[in-house]
Amino acid sequence: MLTKRNLYVLIFVIAVIGLLVVQYQYLRVGLGLAKAQFSDKIDKARENINSELSTVNALTYTLGNAIQKDTSQVHISLDSLEKASQYYLNDYIAYQLKVSGIDAPFTYTLYSRDSITYLSSARPHLSKKENLTYPMKIEGYLPKLLQKEVILEIGFEDLNNYFLGQIRGLILPGLLFLLMIIFVVIWVLRSFYLQRSIITTTNDFINNLTHELKTPVFSIGLATKILKEDVPDEKKEVVDLIRTESDRLKKHIDKVLELASMESGNPLMQFQEVDFRPELERICQSFALLAKHEQIDFGYTLEKGSYLIKAEKFHLENVIGNLLENARKYSDHPIIKLNAYKQKGKLLINISDNGVGISQEDINKIFSKYYRVKNGNVHKVKGYGLGLYYVQKIIKMHRGKVSVQSELGKGTNFTLSLKLMNNG
Repeated sequence: MLTKRNLYVLIFVIAVIGLLVVQYQYLRVGLGLAKAQFSDKIDKARENINSELSTVNALTYTLGNAIQKDTSQVHISLDSLEKASQYYLNDYIAYQLKVSGIDAPFTYTLYSRDSITYLSSARPHLSKKENLTYPMKIEGYLPKLLQKEVILEIGFEDLNNYFLGQIRGLILPGLLFLLMIIFVVIWVLRSFYLQRSIITTTNDFINNLTHELKTPVFSIGLATKILKEDVPDEKKEVVDLIRTESDRLKKHIDKVLELASMESGNPLMQFQEVDFRPELERICQSFALLAKHEQIDFGYTLEKGSYLIKAEKFHLENVIGNLLENARKYSDHPIIKLNAYKQKGKLLINISDNGVGISQEDINKIFSKYYRVKNGNVHKVKGYGLGLYYVQKIIKMHRGKVSVQSELGKGTNFTLSLKLMNNG
């Protein structure tokens, strides 16, 4: 079975092979262009050489004397005359090739149609091979002097290396960029799978921990049921509060389990069309009961009418509970307000407090996983930095938005925006 990892590796290998093929094709095109340019250059050089050797000048006069073995006009030995002619012709050919833009090593031979060799380069001339030798028929002075057809043939040892040298500017950067792409992709894939492994390990730990926590929570809930039967009426409210908080702790454990499930890519969200106003009112009433016992100034205003939205009630209720709990925790003498109203097809839920506030530097980070705002007494309120991360993740899954306004020492204002159904 082809796993995701194997699929990514297969795609990567295919991409690298594809890049190599494309690079090879570019090199072939570049090599073809280099050969075409060389052909044009050698034609120009041959034309210039033939033009020069067809007239009577110092070079052709010296060559004529060397070929005829006539030293009467130069007063040097025949051997010296031949060597001088050999080097003069070599230097002249090198000059014309360089003028034409060719700097490849070469050899030459000057011969007649009856295969008599008159002059050759110091290095042995190449045997005739296709695309390596370039003969030219010399016109003018020398053929007339010898009464024969004279041919100058220029040869090149290894044009392939010369052509590759011409396109080295394409080869080296291409290979360098390809290696960089391979390195970056391997690094990204390695980091991705390392991160996946860390997330999997973390989620396994969270799952095990939360499952272990469920047992004592269940025991506390059972104990409160038994205790309620034996306590005086004036204490039953306290027992109810313990049971309420126990149930809320159970919900938080379930929430962490759900969050781990969502991190694993297996969300269990069940979206339904609901009127969220009754649920929101129930949440506010429960929090008002808690506020009464903890001397919290809590007030709420819910605009009349239905709040018809498509939602997963359990998680959305947890989001509201999280924000109210944060407002309580981060205020010394909490004054908390919740306002819900409809505006331009949106349900807006605003939760404000008079707490310590959040700095502008931290506002952009508070929704990050495990991030917690520091204050003078570092992390005075205990927690794991998951609450606001969970809030944003759930609201995004509801296709809504979370906005926050805050000022240090003056409090914080969270606003949730959720899309209303057509008849909401």
